[in-house]
Amino acid sequence: MEVQETRVQTDRVLTIPNILSMARLAGVPIFLWLILRPEFGGPQSDGWALLVLAFSGISDYLDGKLARRWNQISSLGRILDPAADRLYILSTLVGLTWREILPVWLTAVLLARELVLLVMVGILRRHGYPPPQVNFLGKAATFNLMYAFPLLLLSDGSGWIASLAAIFGWAFAGWGTTLYWWAGVLYVVQVRRVVRADAMAD
Repeated sequence: MEVQETRVQTDRVLTIPNILSMARLAGVPIFLWLILRPEFGGPQSDGWALLVLAFSGISDYLDGKLARRWNQISSLGRILDPAADRLYILSTLVGLTWREILPVWLTAVLLARELVLLVMVGILRRHGYPPPQVNFLGKAATFNLMYAFPLLLLSDGSGWIASLAAIFGWAFAGWGTTLYWWAGVLYVVQVRRVVRADAMAD
């Protein structure tokens, strides 16, 4: 959810957007269990895993739109929404890498970006600032990756549908990874400006 500074922010917890974000968070372990079932001798549940991912994508769109339309932007929502996005990305990376659908190098590239952002959040907190807001570029990167992952999961099969899913899945993965790192670089620049401004103020 991209939060606009001009909108009123509340401390309400039980809002429809927050409930959607909480439901999305609850779906993370369910998705991971479904995608890894075949690795532990269970039946393949990729169809159910795709449904969980689809719900995640729809709820991700709705919680931000409803929060803005109903003026229910909240402090909790600013935490829940990006947390759910990152947890879905991390769980999908774990599942698809474990099943050897994603190469280890791509997982390492995406995790390295998360590590960089974690360091930036630590620096901001040390200077008394909250984590950086989700910007449009970061949200676009997340959307691309959330399209890529189900398509790549669908490509783990045979036939023309799997072949087509692989083509589009890798295209979205390439765009998403590029945008993900681009957004990460912008976060680093933003943090650097904040730290420099603090140093000049002192």
